[in-house]
Amino acid sequence: MKSLFDETVKTEIENRIKQLSETSKPSWGSMDVSQMLFHCQFPLKIALRKECPKIKPNFLAKLFFKKAMYNDKPWKRNLPTHSKLKVVDPKKFKEEKRALTELINEFSEKRNIKEWDPHPMFGKFTYDQWGKMQFKHLNHHLQQFNV
Repeated sequence: MKSLFDETVKTEIENRIKQLSETSKPSWGSMDVSQMLFHCQFPLKIALRKECPKIKPNFLAKLFFKKAMYNDKPWKRNLPTHSKLKVVDPKKFKEEKRALTELINEFSEKRNIKEWDPHPMFGKFTYDQWGKMQFKHLNHHLQQFNV
């Protein structure tokens, strides 16, 4: 599994984001491209402690879904999104694209930090798991928009 801590992978993700336009359409799901860009900021903000949504730790989520956050198996299309991470309001494409790219860079710049705070829902992740999880989430949604 690729990691967002890898500079080559970060560049690959940034180049894929650059291919998006305001008219990009999803292959699945209900978010438009601007909402997807906003949604993709959540895991990065959580990792960087810029946002900590009130999500109750869930034993079953830890048991059954935590490993899926960073393993090599792709996520299925149309997986349910936690209600605190859903985006339904309209968003501005250019602003969200810029904000996501800035967060990706900020996260990537922290590649030398080996100990990270626990995730509010899943608990402790290793350094490798944080990097893989961020890549996997971004990759999933960029595939959703065919880039």
